[in-house]
Order: sequence, then C-alpha cells, then structure tokens
Amino acid sequence: MKVSDIMVIKVKSVLPDILVSQALDFLSKEKISGLPVIDKDNKLVGMFTEKDVLKYILPAYLEKVGSFVYEDNPRAIRNKVKELLKEHKVCDIMCKEVITTAPDTSLSEVARIMLTGNARRLPIVDKEKKVVGIIAREDVVKAFIKFSQEQP
Repeated sequence: MKVSDIMVIKVKSVLPDILVSQALDFLSKEKISGLPVIDKDNKLVGMFTEKDVLKYILPAYLEKVGSFVYEDNPRAIRNKVKELLKEHKVCDIMCKEVITTAPDTSLSEVARIMLTGNARRLPIVDKEKKVVGIIAREDVVKAFIKFSQEQP
C-alpha cells in the first residue's frame, strides 16, 4: 500500500500570517491538534500544532542540560498566553522544519518516518513542495488493520 491509497486529499491548512488565536479556534472547531501552514501558492512553509503553542508558553529545552526546565508561575503563564493570542501570527511560532513524504511512499516507510521523527502527521507534497494530501498516524494504523483483515 502507498500513501496515495489512504491520504486525505482535502487538506485543512492555515496561512502563515493569520493570528495564532484564529488558528487555535480552527484547531478546536475541527477537533485536530495540528495542520500544515501553506502559502498562497499551496506550498508548505511549516506546521502549526498545539505543541508549538505549549513550547511558546513554557520556556524551551535547555540543550546543554538536556531537560525541560520551567517555573510554575501562573501569572507569567497567563501573561504569555495573552501576549500569544493578541500579538502573534502563526509564522511566529510554527515549526519551519517539517518532515514530509511523497504520494508514492509505502505505508511501512511512512510508519518508520513517523516513529523515528516523532511525527503525528505528515504533509504529502509533490516535487514542487505543494501540499497534495496529509496522512496521520491514525490513518496508517487503520490501513494496517484493514489490510490484515482482507483475505489473501
């Protein structure tokens, strides 16, 4: 089986210049945790996820120490969230280094990429980096289960 057999073709996405508050409303409405960020030419420029929001609200990983350090300060968190929702655009906090795959990739390879890259979803792009679909871990699991139940 290939990605093209099961990928979602109608990709929900956001533009990089919309407010984070609008993107979060969209995530909530669609009951999803992340989506591709595309430009006006339908080219992938990043991914916007709830994880990006949490990384903005709480201080970043300390590379030298190798652990997550934060101070549990409700006032600081409240102020950070207010600032994020009022002032920031998706492009300010989105992940710009996105793991992608092509429509002809096998599902086993996609599963490997997701596991080793710690990715919940992969945008499917063509040779011009235009988004042509998306696949989530759930899609891969369902496809493997369906395949296992088919008669040889």
